Amino acid sequence: MAAYGDVDELNAWLGLVRASTDDDGLRTMLEQIQRDLFGVGSRLADPARRIAERVTKAVVTSEDVARLEAWIDRLDSELPPLRRFILAGGSPTGAALHVARTVCRRAERAMVALGGDALEPELLVYINRLSDLLFVMARAANRRSGAPELEW
Repeated sequence: MAAYGDVDELNAWLGLVRASTDDDGLRTMLEQIQRDLFGVGSRLADPARRIAERVTKAVVTSEDVARLEAWIDRLDSELPPLRRFILAGGSPTGAALHVARTVCRRAERAMVALGGDALEPELLVYINRLSDLLFVMARAANRRSGAPELEW
C-alpha cells in the first residue's frame, strides 16, 4: 500500500534529519514524531483493525495532534511573518525538512485516496498538521543556522 510506504519513507527522512542536526529541541521533537509515525504506520498496515486495543503505542490521538499544533505555535513565534512564497533549501537541516514535508504531503494524498472508511480520521488530521509543522521546522532550522530564506 502506497500510504504505508510513504509514511515509512517520511520516518526515514526524519531519522536522517534527527541524526544530522545539532539542534536538541528539533531532535527531541523529531524523535517523538518518529514514534508517532510508527503508530500511524501500524494503523495503515492493519486496515482490518486487528491490533489489540491494549497496544497503546499504535494509537494516534487528538492529544498528539494538539502537541503538533503547540510546537507549530512555539516555532512560529520565533519567525518573521511570510510575505511571499519561499524556495525550499537553506541549511542542510532546513532543506531536508522541506523534503520531509513533501513526502508527508504525498503520504496525506495516499491516505485520502484510501477513502474515509479505510482509516481513523485522527490519522489524517495528524499527517496534515505534521506537514505544516515540518514547514515551520524547516524555517526555524534555517533561521537558527543563519541561512536566509529566498523568496520566490
